[in-house]
Amino acid sequence: MKRLEESYWKHLKVMDAGLLRELMNKYGQEVWNLAFILTKRNDLADDITQEVFLSAYRNIDLFRGESSIKTWLLSIARNTSVNYLRSAFMRKVTLMAWVSSKETSPSAEHEALEQSLSDDIWRIVMKLPLKFREVLILAGKYDMSMKEIAGVLGVSEGTVKSRLARARQKVKANWKEGTAYERV
Repeated sequence: MKRLEESYWKHLKVMDAGLLRELMNKYGQEVWNLAFILTKRNDLADDITQEVFLSAYRNIDLFRGESSIKTWLLSIARNTSVNYLRSAFMRKVTLMAWVSSKETSPSAEHEALEQSLSDDIWRIVMKLPLKFREVLILAGKYDMSMKEIAGVLGVSEGTVKSRLARARQKVKANWKEGTAYERV
């Protein structure tokens, strides 16, 4: 829809229910995915996604248009997720749910192998410390530039590059360690 163009959002002072619905339809899944990847919990991802869109609804007048509306929403999602993780309750209770691929394939064997590979990769990524996991996901899944990631995380581009390189190293090392074990 024309109203979802970037220039529209930075001039908006109040959002109505229809605009909120459009925003949720366009970016809701991506916000939820990021919240899940950061918190590792379906229920928290649901709560965080709801909070993100309520915050956007209440504070659309604070959107300055210096980034895309998507980047702004992902930034709110990241900050909200980190706040949830810092809460006393979350430090005491940690549940894990694994991300699984919903792709279909021609054969059951091929599908099982793809699922296993996807699960293995996600297990490695989900074990990374948050600061590495988030840069890897923002770069890989959301295809954000170093500048956009730096804006979302509130760090320098150099820090993003460093964290991304270290995250990739850790994934590669864990992957090699896992495959070496399987060959024995």
